[in-house]
Order: sequence, then structure tokens, then C-alpha cells
Amino acid sequence: MKGNTAVAKILKMEGVEFISGFPSNPILDSAAEESIRFIKFRTERVAVQVADGFSRASYGKRFGVCAVQYGPGIENAFSGVAHAFADSVPILLLPGGLERRRITTLPSFSAVENYRGITKWVDSINFADQVPEMMRRAFTYLRTGRPGPVMLELPKDVADEEFDDAMFQYRPVKGVKTAGDPADVRKVAKALITAKNPIIRAGLGVLYASAWDELCELAELLQIPVFTTMCGKSAFPENHPLSLGAGGRTRPKMVIHFLNKADLVFAIGSSCTRETFTTPIPDGKVIMQSTIDERDINKDYSIEQAIMGDAKLVLRQLIDEVKEQIGPEGKKGNDAVAREVRAVKGEWLKEWMPKFTSNEVPINPYRVIWDLMQVLDREETIITHDAGSPRDQMVPFYESIIPGGYIGWGKSTTLGSGMAFAMGAKLARPDKTAVNLMGGGAFGMVGMDFEAAVRERIPILTIVVNNSKLGGYQKSCPIASERYNLHLLSGNYTKVAEGLGGYSERVEQPHDIIPAIQRGKKVVDSGQPALIEVITREELDFSTYQ
Repeated sequence: MKGNTAVAKILKMEGVEFISGFPSNPILDSAAEESIRFIKFRTERVAVQVADGFSRASYGKRFGVCAVQYGPGIENAFSGVAHAFADSVPILLLPGGLERRRITTLPSFSAVENYRGITKWVDSINFADQVPEMMRRAFTYLRTGRPGPVMLELPKDVADEEFDDAMFQYRPVKGVKTAGDPADVRKVAKALITAKNPIIRAGLGVLYASAWDELCELAELLQIPVFTTMCGKSAFPENHPLSLGAGGRTRPKMVIHFLNKADLVFAIGSSCTRETFTTPIPDGKVIMQSTIDERDINKDYSIEQAIMGDAKLVLRQLIDEVKEQIGPEGKKGNDAVAREVRAVKGEWLKEWMPKFTSNEVPINPYRVIWDLMQVLDREETIITHDAGSPRDQMVPFYESIIPGGYIGWGKSTTLGSGMAFAMGAKLARPDKTAVNLMGGGAFGMVGMDFEAAVRERIPILTIVVNNSKLGGYQKSCPIASERYNLHLLSGNYTKVAEGLGGYSERVEQPHDIIPAIQRGKKVVDSGQPALIEVITREELDFSTYQ
């Protein structure tokens, strides 16, 4: 058996249905023999991020797999992998490699050397008979502990090298999960019970653990308000009476209101990293944290009490312990917190309603977001933003009501990622409508891969808000903008999408937004991708608060 055949057989045994990438790679024919679909994209970065979106939409239960060629292929993939690493997304990268005798010869590019800083684990298969062992390690790392990208380089000569069939012994890998130390659980449960104004911060780990039911149960049991991180958005239904929404660089007013008054912050499935795109925890708060990675504890915040363990298992332990300490009904009869959430939310939405319903021309982008919520069935939709203004405008206001109904991302803000994530989400959950909202700058980065969506029949709905600018740059770089038009862009993306074979239309009047989205939705439902370009004004007001 050849090395590439062994890799393909293991992928089949592990349930892999497709590989994204850009040719050439030594496993592609072997994978095709195993009926594993290869989906070709225009750029390696997009191919990686389609795999990324597939993993996110699968809650990390299934993994996107990406194969690219050695040299320029794996070099071009770098930013996509870095993004997956920053957001803790489990994907498997299988780049080709130079022959073993050439791998250390300059100027050869070594994936193993160059990808160590942005992967959970990276290695090279040195001999064909090592394939089962190395693939077993790869899937173990994908399914156990903190999620992240895993990479195995397959040199050309190893792919063609034969080994005895009797040495091919493999069985699919099962992941390992751990519950929390009961003593730690008791301390956190007691603290949550006795705190006057506790708040829960829920991160991406809640989604990966499929722990949304347990999170709701604990919040309701103790009547604790919940906000999610940007990456954790949709882990708690945002129409729930105790929901504060998602706290990113922008956030609902409720997040700041309740964070400021909190005497205890309980972070579950969250790394508690201080970074630009997650609302920080104010100084002076007692913080308790549950995580699966010891490197997160006492990293950026001083932690009073930690629980190491899977979010679903830990939340179930906490629920049982709370019931043991104060009874099965907990604090369910007290709706004071829910009433306060409703009051602050009503005040906040009233403040922003003029922008949601604005009839100004060019169109206000907040009107686009509001109309999307009115026309889409949010129980049957997966939507994602893009970097920049689309992210900062969507995260606070798009109300996600089902687990995984919103893909929040951005610790590494690679412009244009949203289109790839939508394609990956559609491949993972074909029964859902997959939507991405992007600006002109993002389309410029990845727009040619709209053709891949057309060719491969991946029916996503892309909304391009086109204000002919790089939003915010005139303010941040006023001199360069004035002298050299740093802030300006141009282009008719409707015509580009049409030329790439997809459905497209251009919207210039506010009253045309909903009918256009409805037409695009019909096209998507028929199996073809659609692009709606909305001509908007630059909007520099964001929901931040302090």
C-alpha cells in the first residue's frame, strides 16, 4: 500500500466526506478512489477557511480537511491557518511536501518549521508505514483538549512509498473529555448562589461542547444574566429574558450595564483573553472560570476559582450542586433580573431604531441588518459578518436565536473570511440558509471564489454593503486619505457576480432591500448562490458604551 492510499483510507474511516483545497496534492486521486469529494477553490486561504467554517458549523464534532500543494500552496494558506488558530478551530491540514532529501535545502519552504506557532500540532510523515500512527495522533489532537488546527506534511516520496498491507492497522479515534473537580464545583456553585449581582460570560467552548441547554438551565435556575463573547455568539438565545447579547468590540448596552454592576463574573468555555474583539471584564470584579486549557487560567485576569473541564460536563455538575445546596427550583420565582434586562434592552433599541428604519439614500447599513432579521427565518439560518464595519454593526444587533445560528469570529480579522465560512457552514448543515454580510474591501479579497460557490453548487446568500470606502480609514488616516485616497474603493460587484455565473442584483432604495433578499433566498433554495449588492452610506456610529 502506498502512503497516499493509507492517508485516504484513514480519512474515509474517520468519516471525512470532502476535502477543500487547490491542486496539486498527492492524496487527491487516492481520496477520489475512496469517494471523498475534492472541492477546488481559487485561493488556498479560502480553501482553509471553508474547512474552518465547516468545523465551526459542526461545533467541532466534524472537522474540515484541507489539502494543498507544497511550496506556494502551503505558503498561501498561512493567514487562514493563523485565523483558525486564533479562534481555536479544529481543522486538519494535509499539505504536500518536498522529497525528504530536499526538505532542508534552501530555499525550500518547510511547513513544519514555519507553522509551529499557528498550529496545535504540526509534523511530517517521514516513512509510509508511519501513516496510521501519525494520523492517529492528528485525530486525537483534533478531538481532545483545546481545539485548534493540526497539520501533517506528506512529502512526495513518502506519498509514493509502499509498505506492507499488514502494517496498516487503524481504528477511528475517540476524544477524551474531563469533568471538573467536585471541590472546585462546590466552591463556584456556592459563590454563584451567594453573589448579589452575578453575570455569566459564555465563550466558544459552550458551542463546541454543545452545552447550550445546560447553560440555559443554570442561568434560569439562578436567574443570572448571560452575555457571550463574539466567538461564542449564539451559545445563548438572544431572545431569552436573561440574554444580554454578545460582547465584542461593539456590544449591546445591556452587556456594559450588567458588567459594571456585577460582583461576580463566571466565565464558562471562555479563555478570558484580553483582546480587541471581546468586551473586557472591568477591574475589581471577582472572576471564576471554567476552561479545558490550563494556559487560560490566571492569564490576563486574576482568577478567584477555576474549574478544569468540558463545558457541558461542568455545567451539569454546577446545576446538580446548586440544586443540592438550595433546592430543585433555585431562584426561578424571582424575575427582577429579567425585568431589568428588558428595560435596558428596550431603552437601547429605542435609541437605535431611527437607524434601523431609516429611509435615507444611500442606504444606512443598520437598515440592511434590521431588514435581514425581518425577512430571514432565524431558526433556519446561519449568518456571519465580515471584518471591519460589518462585524461591528452586526454583532450587537443581529439577534441570534438558535445554537450555531451566528458564526462570530475575529481574533485574527482576515478580511473576506465570511464568504468562506458561509460556504463551509452550508456544507456542514445543508438544511440551513447560509448568509454572509461583507463590505467591498472584503469582496475584493475573496470575491473570485464566488465562482467556486457557483461551480460547486454551494448555495450561499452573500450581501455586499458597498459604500465605495474602506470604513473608518478616513478618520484613522486622515492625511493619507486626503492626499492619496487611502479610504476610497470602487467597483460594481453585481456585475462581477453575474460574470462569475451567479445570481446578482443591485439595491439602491431602502424599500427594495426586503424584496431583493426574498428573491435571493428563492435562488439559494433552488441550489444556486446569490449576491445582493446594497449601495450604502458610510456609518461611523457604533454601539460601544462604557
